[in-house]
Amino acid sequence: MKAKYLSVSILAIAALLGAAGASLTKKALRWHGQMLTVDTHCDTPFMLLEEGWDIGQYHEPGLAGSGCQDLIRMKEGGLDASFFAVFVSQGPRTDAGHAKAREKAVAVLDALDAMYGKYPNLCGLALTPDDARRLEKQGKRAIFIGMENGYPLGHDPAAIDYFYGRGVRYVTLAHTADNDICDSSTDRRDPEDRGLSAWGKKVVRRLNELGVMIDVSHVSDRSFFDVLALTRAPVMASHSCARALCDSPRNLSDEMLLALKKNGGVIQLCILNDYIKKPPPNAERDQAFAALWKKIDDYGGWGGIEDKTVRDRLDKEYDALDARYPSPPVYVRDAVDHIDHIARRIGVDHVGIGTDFDGGGGLADCSDVTQLKNITIELVRRGYGRKDIAKIWGGNAMRVMQQVIDLTKKK
Repeated sequence: MKAKYLSVSILAIAALLGAAGASLTKKALRWHGQMLTVDTHCDTPFMLLEEGWDIGQYHEPGLAGSGCQDLIRMKEGGLDASFFAVFVSQGPRTDAGHAKAREKAVAVLDALDAMYGKYPNLCGLALTPDDARRLEKQGKRAIFIGMENGYPLGHDPAAIDYFYGRGVRYVTLAHTADNDICDSSTDRRDPEDRGLSAWGKKVVRRLNELGVMIDVSHVSDRSFFDVLALTRAPVMASHSCARALCDSPRNLSDEMLLALKKNGGVIQLCILNDYIKKPPPNAERDQAFAALWKKIDDYGGWGGIEDKTVRDRLDKEYDALDARYPSPPVYVRDAVDHIDHIARRIGVDHVGIGTDFDGGGGLADCSDVTQLKNITIELVRRGYGRKDIAKIWGGNAMRVMQQVIDLTKKK
């Protein structure tokens, strides 16, 4: 059944394109299997904490509870390496809040350690690009670690070093709400953009010193420019899109893209519908979701909801609204439009892919990791060459990572 699911999606594309399409698809699949493929952001570690869910077992795509990937499906989809996110939603900006966030982050790291121990023949921890290449040659999935939201760092410089020691190799400075490091792009409760804080500047400097990539996805515009003015190293937007094509504050404007190019950094395409293509205006839908977000904001955001009953109720409300007001499907071709725009604007050396699988990412024709090859097929169809696709599928991200590491060796 699993092979059937994968082959049907690819054969359907070939059929639509005809004989020439079959040849193109064959070439795309060959290239996909020959290059190091890297996804710079997924939230699959959440699944590790689910009772009864086993990342070393195959989960049927599309079924409730399957998630977007597991180690078996990653291999089927030709994904060699992935940055697994240690994500903690923003909660109270207090000593107790920071301590609790740190506990949650440690629990995820412990679950990842257990995964390596349980499945040493399927995966391994990667700390450098060379690690990823070594594991790929061994037929294993290379697992990098990123921390999504610097909230667990609190105000403790030692915490930065601790999480580095546990394998964290990028830190997304903020998430959907402002924190003590910097302001978020999507905090609705405070419209003022204060950018990077004094503590945030210390965090940036220490990450540079350790060789940890700074992730500017989710941060406010001012925070983005504050980081670029301070950092000595290239930065990464681990899962973001082009604002010129989809006007979301989560996406990078052309001005930001040009600044990213000057910095030498990279933007990794997020395949989450709302950041790829704006749904048609719907006042009733917008009003209903605004009312729901107001309820959530009254708790201080998702991270402030301690009562599981309340959280489950709000989750169900969200799912009900999503079902009642479905957005039109978004396809791989829409996502690759963003790659085209970014490549034209700042060059193919500054764009990659960070799916946000298991965190909302997924498209109508790329809903789980087994369908990632459809992105390669679309890139080939549009005339991208093998070298450029290899850059998009991991070369650019690994280049930035190596440059960040190399800067630690310079006095």
